Amino acid sequence: MQTDQLIADLASQATRPKNQFTLPLWLAVALAPFVALAVFMPMLGPRANFVASLATVRFDMKFVVTGLLAVTALALLAALARPARPVAYRLKWLALPTLMLLAAVVVELLVVPEAAWAERAVGQNARNCLIAIPTMGAPVLALFLYALSDQAPTRPALSGAVAGLAAAGISAIFYAAHCPDDSPLFVAVWYPLATAILVVGGAGVGSRLLRW
Repeated sequence: MQTDQLIADLASQATRPKNQFTLPLWLAVALAPFVALAVFMPMLGPRANFVASLATVRFDMKFVVTGLLAVTALALLAALARPARPVAYRLKWLALPTLMLLAAVVVELLVVPEAAWAERAVGQNARNCLIAIPTMGAPVLALFLYALSDQAPTRPALSGAVAGLAAAGISAIFYAAHCPDDSPLFVAVWYPLATAILVVGGAGVGSRLLRW
């Protein structure tokens, strides 16, 4: 018997109690933006010059990077939810948002005077970034973990971490609409730190909640 099939059979025979209310992962993914939006609007809302800012490259770049992070993390999460699905090639997709952000940082360093680098990196809103992204992402992470608890992930800590990564990507999309700091230097410093909070939290909870 092939290894993948054996794992699938063992997972199907596991006796972990099922939730009374089953939430398919696809439905959790569909609901996630609305959950994040429900927290975002009363908490922050889009910045005053949101529409005008859409004409600037730096502002748009934030949505490209965070959107890529959300999509690639969700693709990996879907693979991790079932033991027979290939994971390795989807894991490589996570390099896309990283490479995009690194390219933006290089361009920023080339066009901005060196004396302004530190100011751009520190920005005006670092504290809010570290609070807002995890706050908006926490209910999304809970949604994903609940959906995963009815799936068959064989790597609970990794699955929880990727759920946190996906939740961070979704919440960061909304936060980007509010954040006044558009420099890729700021995004490269503070967004990953905020994301790490959800990733670590997801790994910790997932290692317990998703264990068979």
